[in-house]
Amino acid sequence: MSKPKVYIDGKEGTTGLQIYERLGSRDDIELLLIDEDKRKDTEERRRLINLADIVFLCLPDAAAVEAVALCDNDTTRFIDASTAHRTAPGWDYGFAELSPAHRAAIAQSKRVANPGCHASGFISSVYPLVQMGVIPADYPLTCASLTGYSGGGKKLIAEYEDPDRDPRHDSHRIYGTMLRHKHLPEMAHVCGLTAAPVFVPILGDFYKGMATTIMLHNRLLPGQPTAQDIHAKLAGYYAGQTFVTVAPFGGREPVIYANDKAGTDSLELIVCGHEEQTIVTALFDNLGKGASGAAVQNMNIMLGLDEGLSLNP
Repeated sequence: MSKPKVYIDGKEGTTGLQIYERLGSRDDIELLLIDEDKRKDTEERRRLINLADIVFLCLPDAAAVEAVALCDNDTTRFIDASTAHRTAPGWDYGFAELSPAHRAAIAQSKRVANPGCHASGFISSVYPLVQMGVIPADYPLTCASLTGYSGGGKKLIAEYEDPDRDPRHDSHRIYGTMLRHKHLPEMAHVCGLTAAPVFVPILGDFYKGMATTIMLHNRLLPGQPTAQDIHAKLAGYYAGQTFVTVAPFGGREPVIYANDKAGTDSLELIVCGHEEQTIVTALFDNLGKGASGAAVQNMNIMLGLDEGLSLNP
């Protein structure tokens, strides 16, 4: 049997390079590489897209839509790392741990939308709690998400690593202050919420890592569960998973460092609080389970391979 052919459209970007680094030494797939002087040549991209079994789209939204349109066969399968298709009909959401149905859909899918980084942190805690009836679909959710600057791509990385940078970069930056972040439709849609959360993203002066925290008033939840009750629910929901786990109640220490999972492709949920209030923090690498690691995991599932190949839990 011939090796599956894999093409990364947009390999020069941060996500594409990370995918390439994970796949470059694999001998069970054939990576299709485009000549540097042809990487913006539409016809050469069309040829490689139609030659490939799996295509990663590491492109801006509009370019990702255009790339799919270059496919003129019914066998090439796509994993889109952009925002373009995360709520689009005909695309399966690429977060296998959410349910057996999600995993089965990814395995058979020809169109997989890779989750956003902030969205991965939010959805990993909110989706199961909504499914289990702990959080009502109309609950007024609040979420804060602290991320490393690598998620902003090459321009932002260069800005933060410039020795003559703005000294304000030494502190954290709150952005998306008009509360219309591009991940909000995905968060609400995937979790089945009737309204988007109040979501505040925060950029820190560290390369990679992410801590996405939801905050709950237990008295507003059905049955008024305690923080320990919510921990037990999530621990049971994700029992047996490799790339999504739940830490002991209260975490492993009384503080959470946003870059503790940097360099891994897994996500850990940390539940803290008491009888009246709960926080759930998703701790992961914004370039790992928040982007490239998740994309490679989806590819492995789609090809029927060990989903942990090329990944670091």
